[in-house]
Amino acid sequence: MVLTNKTILIIDDDESLRRVLEYNLSNKGYRLLLASNGEEALNIFKSEDVDVVVTDIKMDKMDGLELLEEVKRLNANVLVIMMTAHGSIETAVNAMKLGAYDYITKPFDRDELQVMVEKALDFQNLISENLRLRQELTDRFKLDNIIGASSKMKSVFDLIARVSKSDSTVLIQGESGTGKELVARAIHFNSSRAKKPFITVNCSAIPQNLMESEMFGYVKGAFTGAIKDKTGKFEAADGGTIFLDEIGDMDKDLQVKLLRVLQEKSIDKVGAAQNTNVDIRVITATNIPLEIAIKEGKFREDLFYRVSVIPILLPPLRERKDDIPLLVQHFMDKHGSKDCKLLPEILDILNRYDWPGNVRELENIIERAIVLQKKDNVIGSEDIPEHIKTKQFYSPMSLEIPDEGIKLEEVEKGLIINALKKSGQNQTKAAVLLGITRNTLIYRLEKYNIK
Repeated sequence: MVLTNKTILIIDDDESLRRVLEYNLSNKGYRLLLASNGEEALNIFKSEDVDVVVTDIKMDKMDGLELLEEVKRLNANVLVIMMTAHGSIETAVNAMKLGAYDYITKPFDRDELQVMVEKALDFQNLISENLRLRQELTDRFKLDNIIGASSKMKSVFDLIARVSKSDSTVLIQGESGTGKELVARAIHFNSSRAKKPFITVNCSAIPQNLMESEMFGYVKGAFTGAIKDKTGKFEAADGGTIFLDEIGDMDKDLQVKLLRVLQEKSIDKVGAAQNTNVDIRVITATNIPLEIAIKEGKFREDLFYRVSVIPILLPPLRERKDDIPLLVQHFMDKHGSKDCKLLPEILDILNRYDWPGNVRELENIIERAIVLQKKDNVIGSEDIPEHIKTKQFYSPMSLEIPDEGIKLEEVEKGLIINALKKSGQNQTKAAVLLGITRNTLIYRLEKYNIK
């Protein structure tokens, strides 16, 4: 693919060659600039916006290598193609080491140079796109893009900002939908590792029998079907950050291997004779209390202390309802309804709801209302699902405490039993009634030995 409106600077002391190259490349839609020596070329380069430099190596006054170094000093992103005779290939290879994109040996036909220029511009375009996408990611995960003005969220922001400056392991705790991965990305993209990979692993989504090879990789012939080497998640994250989501679901055998990685900073590929060193930061997240999992023998205590050097607890939405107006406006902007009007009673409705699905549930409700709004650019109560409007926030302040006191665990146990009865023993429905996740309910059932 020819990228038009691109400028190519050609330098050669042979005027006839310059004219031939000018004719051939200008026919492809490029803008051509010509110079007969390095000094002239450098003056042009300083005053013009040049995309690709095509230069001879052997020239009087300033040769191609000197020109290459000066051009790269002025603009490290410009691509330089060296033209060389057969006897100067070694010099051309040295030019590649100094930063040249490629070299072409004289004599060459016009198609050969055209193809090389096209590839250079395609490569340059890929680099520009990569930089643009990386900048978008960096902008997207700046701290000011995590929405919240409540005191609890301000404390979280302060902690994220301080944690980002270190390489310490972080454990992010919070219910499903509170934004744990968003916080993990914010830590990475505000750290010194921002230009390196950010690799996400959902520990509950990968089958246990595949987890080790997915995490650590394997070498060819390690087992039947291993027809080539495989790079694991940890090796892919080298230099950057690996985010282990739902770490509480990790198999205990794999927990031992993860502990070794954290201690020794190396991984043991399946079938490999030697370990592979890795430079990574580990961030983990869970929506279940790991302390209870430790007591139940499901999670290693030594690993817990390794991954929770810095714990971050994300509050559920029901505990930071002051943030709902900000979040609603953010989601309306995000889903393309900046001009859409929200009727005043909507915020009252949203504030009375308990939000068991947290911020993720709120975003889904707003997106749904925007898509299905009955009046153009107006979101009213008729656009909000019935269960949001009818389910009132349950205040524990309505409970009477007897003079002799009451055990909190007995109240919690009683609420769980009542929720199970009301839901016909359906754990998912009971969890919704209690405003918790199903995994949290299961842990509570085991904790109180409720059958």
